[in-house]
Amino acid sequence: MSVQRGILGMMVLFVMMTLMPSPATAIEGDLLLEILLEKGIITKDELTQIKAEEKKREAARAATHSRKKTQIEAGYGQETPAVAKTSEPSKKKDSGVKVGFGKKGFTLATTDGLFKTKIQWRFQGRYTFPERGDPRNAGAFSDNEESTFELRRVRMKVGGHGYKPWIKYYFEVDWQPMRTDDRDQARASTRLIDWRIMLEKYKWLKLRIGQWKINYSRERVDSSGKQTMVERSIMNRVFTIDRQMGMMLYGRVNPGTILDANYYLGVFSGAGRGVNNDDDNMMYMGRIQWNVFGRELKWRQSDVKFHKKPTASISYGAYTNKGKCTRWSSGGCGSLGSLSRAGDSFSTSVADGRYQVSGMQVGSAFKYRGFAWQHETHWKKVKDTEAAAGLQRTNMFGGYFMAGYFPHYLISAVPKPLEIAFRYSHVDPNVDAGGDLRQEFTTGLNWFFAGHRNKLTLDASHLTLEQPTPNLPAWTEQRVRLQWDVSF
Repeated sequence: MSVQRGILGMMVLFVMMTLMPSPATAIEGDLLLEILLEKGIITKDELTQIKAEEKKREAARAATHSRKKTQIEAGYGQETPAVAKTSEPSKKKDSGVKVGFGKKGFTLATTDGLFKTKIQWRFQGRYTFPERGDPRNAGAFSDNEESTFELRRVRMKVGGHGYKPWIKYYFEVDWQPMRTDDRDQARASTRLIDWRIMLEKYKWLKLRIGQWKINYSRERVDSSGKQTMVERSIMNRVFTIDRQMGMMLYGRVNPGTILDANYYLGVFSGAGRGVNNDDDNMMYMGRIQWNVFGRELKWRQSDVKFHKKPTASISYGAYTNKGKCTRWSSGGCGSLGSLSRAGDSFSTSVADGRYQVSGMQVGSAFKYRGFAWQHETHWKKVKDTEAAAGLQRTNMFGGYFMAGYFPHYLISAVPKPLEIAFRYSHVDPNVDAGGDLRQEFTTGLNWFFAGHRNKLTLDASHLTLEQPTPNLPAWTEQRVRLQWDVSF
């Protein structure tokens, strides 16, 4: 009898599991089980087992239903027309904000990617002996020695994009009062040195408007925080056109090919940083740069990133301007310290448009496996429209070449962050006159804690100036500089 009851119980269990798909059927099934229990056909243990199996099946059916519903809502499944629902138009939500920190400093950006601001601080502390600047005349080579600590640069950089990722902006503030050309500290002040808007939707055609270091000389455009030596060469002061206000078209064409090139075409006020043009003359500048191996070199020195493939560029640039300025610097419009071909001193206290200044440069740059090369040769002509006939044009010539290498990649025992470098530079401020050639021979060591963002630089220079009297030895001076540059 017990065997028959067990068989009957199993049959009832099978029937219950197959005939109770709905809540209504489940209720009827419970009633049937109670009757079978009273008749003694099933035991209490069998009743408990049957109900446990029923709950397992109900849980499995619920999980399957939930999974199908999730797939339909996520768009992975399809809902039958009978149960499909008409979706309401989604409401646009306000974008959130992300805060972070990276190589360019602190970042504040919206989650939709339409707005971003980067803020970076930088300071440059320097020790120099026995001369703070570059001696340019006999008096500077024979003056008293100076042992100087100075906070050379303190900068705040703010950049990013707004409304569209290709609508970019940048400005830079120098908080450290700088010496003017005549070293008058009272005339120095905190200043906005860069401000610009860039429209960069297309790589081959971009527009920049504002004030910045014009893309003419690579050495000048390279940030002072991304230099191989403590400071730029002696050539820079004479041949740079520095910061100007204006607009420029630029871009890169044929990337990755043998004809890969960058171009820059600009129109500027010609009056220098922070100065409105006082006449109707403009400065015109153009630069073409051939990327030899189809790879573009960034505007920075030293092969910190270790280029695994050779990357090089060859450039040509030219400009012309008519006005009071015969040279430019971070201080704005200035005058050359040398004499003109007529024997007169250059001066900004002259009539508008007196000086027609034109320049031209050819340059090259190369980086490969820890080695970096950079070179520029410059020509400059100043035409004094009020000088006597035949003495109007003063021709100038100069240039530099520099090389740096991380010896670790040749001798593994040498620490990886160490770079050694050498630079030669020369300036002839008046090609038609003698006894005024200046030369610079500089060796340097860099220790990179975090690339150019945190580094120590030590350099030593041998500086010379020819004497106007033939056969006399040149004036000489040795200079040592140590600098810590940090950006965060």
